Amino acid sequence: MQSKVQDKVAVLIAGPTASGKSALALAVAERLGGVVVNTDSMQVYRDLAIITARPSAAEMARVPHLLYGHVDAAENYSVGSFLRDAAGVLESARVQGRIPIFAGGSGLYFKALTAGLAAIPPIPPEIRAVVRSRLEASGPAALHAELSRRDPVAAAHLRPNDRTRIARALEVVEATGRSITDWQRVGMPPLLDAAHTAKLFLAPDRAVLYRRIDARFDTMVSAGALDEVRALAVRHLDPLLPAMKAHGVPWLIRHLAGEISLAAAVAEAKKDTRHYAKRQFTWFRHQLADWPRVDPATACEVLMREIGR
Repeated sequence: MQSKVQDKVAVLIAGPTASGKSALALAVAERLGGVVVNTDSMQVYRDLAIITARPSAAEMARVPHLLYGHVDAAENYSVGSFLRDAAGVLESARVQGRIPIFAGGSGLYFKALTAGLAAIPPIPPEIRAVVRSRLEASGPAALHAELSRRDPVAAAHLRPNDRTRIARALEVVEATGRSITDWQRVGMPPLLDAAHTAKLFLAPDRAVLYRRIDARFDTMVSAGALDEVRALAVRHLDPLLPAMKAHGVPWLIRHLAGEISLAAAVAEAKKDTRHYAKRQFTWFRHQLADWPRVDPATACEVLMREIGR
């Protein structure tokens, strides 16, 4: 027996970067009279409309789009911040009788929606490797000084020579944007029961996806991404802030500083984005293994069938 749309409290659309999530969410929202909710950790930043491929003004005028571009680049937006914002969105959608369509590529956001934040999430191996490498190169005192700037509460409880705990605290704030003391003190309950959601992970052919990534970055540059990054660079924000590490931003800043050519910056940004897409496939396969993997060409109809439309 098919599920009915009223049995589904939300639609969850995940997938790697450039897989077509935004277009699918728009199509589903138009068919259901729903609202699209950003579930991408970079598209929250108002300073990064082009470089993060945020939906255009014309697209956002077709149906309500929420939690896009509402955070300043100077803010270290976290999973907990997202959950608090998403709770308000869900309540508003409930009152209006609209179904929310969450779309994005940030796996921790989707996991938090359906599982809550009861414990410190797994630290990505690449973040752990970078922190441990810096620990060996610079020593614990240097990392403790950085931790004092980024997470003064945790740093105050650690001796400057406590290598293990300093590295762990720095890994947590780097990976999650939240203090390790926050994770240890209180969890946040899930906002959605996964059993009452229609969910899928867009899984395009890898070669096709990588070509889309490359073509999309060229389009971004043509559309003004360099000017967008230039405006961000003149603010001289902490390079460790999430917005300053968005794909393409560090490389284009290096180009603007005269360190590398534009062609080299674009090539490296494309490579980083392709690597990120590969990690997204791996993360979802391990962390949200029960999510159906769906070809983008059939995804809309798959969702419509699941919700009985």
